[in-house]
Amino acid sequence: MPDPVTVEGESTLALWQGAWIAALLTGGFVWGLIFYVIWRYRRRHADEVPVQTRYNLPLEIFYTIFPIIMVIVFFDHTIKTQNIVLNDEDVPVQNTVVVVGQQWSWTFNYPDAVDGEGGEAVNVYESGTGNDIPKLVIPVDKTTRFELRSPDVIHDFGVPGFLIKMDVMPGQDNHFQVTPKKTGTYAGKCYELCGVYHSRMLFTVDVVSDEEYQEYLRGQYDAGFTSAEPICGGENADTQVGIEPDEEVSGDELQDERYCQ
Repeated sequence: MPDPVTVEGESTLALWQGAWIAALLTGGFVWGLIFYVIWRYRRRHADEVPVQTRYNLPLEIFYTIFPIIMVIVFFDHTIKTQNIVLNDEDVPVQNTVVVVGQQWSWTFNYPDAVDGEGGEAVNVYESGTGNDIPKLVIPVDKTTRFELRSPDVIHDFGVPGFLIKMDVMPGQDNHFQVTPKKTGTYAGKCYELCGVYHSRMLFTVDVVSDEEYQEYLRGQYDAGFTSAEPICGGENADTQVGIEPDEEVSGDELQDERYCQ
């Protein structure tokens, strides 16, 4: 497992390590019993018929109760970790990014991130194509909530350094949160086989200071990548494999595309 770069990732790593420790201890105990029984009750030449043991009530109770306790403990720790990752414990969210997975790239929306003309907050975004890998930018030491949407098929949004991935499903909005602990650039990709050009669905994540984050948002606004609401994919969202390397897509062209509902 990679070292977690988020607060939530630490909980995921602890759950993963705990599950492996429990599995190894249980496996070692069971295999130890198996080999002991094979050795202890092996056939001896002097024995015509081995001793027949029919019941052992204490042992049967142990074999029944102990697995139930293990399942309850695993379930409890899984739910606690899930609540941390999904923000089901009313932890304040300081930033929101609407992530759209589309064939065959990603669009990252930052709703109400920048004050536009007249002081009205607007959405800014970055939309990748089949030829350009989009960049997701989030601030360090702040909790960011990802809202996941898809206009076409099932994708899977994941960043190894965050120790989490989640399905991006059409007709269903999934979400999770991260709180990065340090700045840096991290690789992300789609983990769901979503079609012929699934391998193109890559992206990078830049974790930056709050000042650099605000500069990035303002830069997207100045470049014209704005909309009233989060968009559901850039130009040619369904046919991005046809974009040639020398084609340029401006913010104005993207602005009139479909919106996430």
